Amino acid sequence: MIIVLKPAATESQAKEILQRIEDAGLKPLYMPGVERIVLGALGDERVLQKLNLDAYPCVETVKPILTKYKMVSREVQAHDTVVRFGNAAIGGNKFAVIAGPCSVESEEQLLSVAEVVKQHGAVALRGGAYKPRTSPYDFQGMGVEGLKLLKLANEQLNIPTVSEVMDVSQVDTMCEYVDCLQIGARNMQNYALLKAVGESQKPVLLKRGLSATIEELLLAAEYIYDAGNPNIILCERGIRTYETATRNTLDLNAVAYLKQRTHLPVVVDPSHGTGVRELVIPLSRAAAAVGADGIIVESHLKPCEALSDGHQALTGPMFEQLMQELKPFVEAAGRTL
Repeated sequence: MIIVLKPAATESQAKEILQRIEDAGLKPLYMPGVERIVLGALGDERVLQKLNLDAYPCVETVKPILTKYKMVSREVQAHDTVVRFGNAAIGGNKFAVIAGPCSVESEEQLLSVAEVVKQHGAVALRGGAYKPRTSPYDFQGMGVEGLKLLKLANEQLNIPTVSEVMDVSQVDTMCEYVDCLQIGARNMQNYALLKAVGESQKPVLLKRGLSATIEELLLAAEYIYDAGNPNIILCERGIRTYETATRNTLDLNAVAYLKQRTHLPVVVDPSHGTGVRELVIPLSRAAAAVGADGIIVESHLKPCEALSDGHQALTGPMFEQLMQELKPFVEAAGRTL
């Protein structure tokens, strides 16, 4: 429920209402605006109705939050959220590019690709230390040694890092080494993990599940927000359909829809969305045109030697081409690269 106070309402009046909400066993929200104070109450609707909050003289309107996802909805917050980690900012007027290899393989491999992507405008470095692979015989990542290399790249090149966390037991360790935790598609509905990253307060990049609906993605984000972490970046990374020409079907409908329904920033992963190196650049342009706040792409200077997903990784020259071709599309969308 959203409670809009009258312009003349005071902070003490707002606190009185918030205390009553909390005393009823509900979750109070305090959202002071420029012109007036807005309050929120989350919990059992039957209890909310019994409070009769519209009877307070300082209350202008009381209206229910109709969506199942409350905190991430634009009904609660109309303005866009900007998520910051390190010196990177996702959301707002800038279009952000996160890039790097699928897997951290060695110090030389990671630092060399990090230098290239930063040189051409990437704001953050992605790299997997733990890899969820379909086959148990595929490369599973370097683990903590990979995290240490990500930390090294951050220190030497001053570029913040993003890496996937796969298990609750990994959260505390990863928070020591990386700037943003990624929840992969296979873990989007791992609710214990969502709660754990929510409690960590570390920014989270949440990928949409392979067969998840948009509402399920937003409810997954709600788990993180409800656990105390508002620093969430949503990621459309393609969904599984009957089409086999590409690895997944990149759902750009979802990007435009999400931008209307949530205040959280939305980025697109055209690497996993297509699984085809040659399609990454055109789908990145499309992501900018449809209103995404950025992209996360895979890049490897020697993709033929990559230990995972080399077929969809951009080479150094291709990444430079991507950044050049993105610029007019980003500017047409009213943003800067």
